[in-house]
Amino acid sequence: MNYVIREMSSQDWGQVRDIYTEGIETGNATFETEAPSWEAWDRDHVKSCRLVATDGDQVTGWAVLSPVSSRCVYTGVGEVSLYISLNHRGQGIGPLLLKELIRCSELEGFWTLQSGIFPENKASLVMHTKCGFREVGLRKKMGQLNGVWRDVVLLERRSETVGID
Repeated sequence: MNYVIREMSSQDWGQVRDIYTEGIETGNATFETEAPSWEAWDRDHVKSCRLVATDGDQVTGWAVLSPVSSRCVYTGVGEVSLYISLNHRGQGIGPLLLKELIRCSELEGFWTLQSGIFPENKASLVMHTKCGFREVGLRKKMGQLNGVWRDVVLLERRSETVGID
């Protein structure tokens, strides 16, 4: 396949939402139980570093950053969200998106990226590790999903070029 990684636009939202919904339905991607409106999603994510992978006109995956805090000291720390459509998993799109998100984030001044991943989502844990993330720890019973307490593995990646002074 010939995937193209490009900046996400609001016109991509329908396909992005569908992929997000697929992730929600796995029960191992997020604590969310339904996809938000475009307005809510747009408000909650960093305006830069919004990427989609495409095959022709089809969005096959996406990656974005969310701020971890409104405090100015954390302006260079972003939380990664990355989702691949069910029909395109295992084809190398995830690492392509994550590597480009890392590159984009450093251009935008981010010095640390973090990701919270359910321990059951082994493919995501492996991908993040291969892209330079390290496990910081296991957050026990972080929240409930459908009435079940879930643990979250916290990973982070510290830039070697941004925030090194």
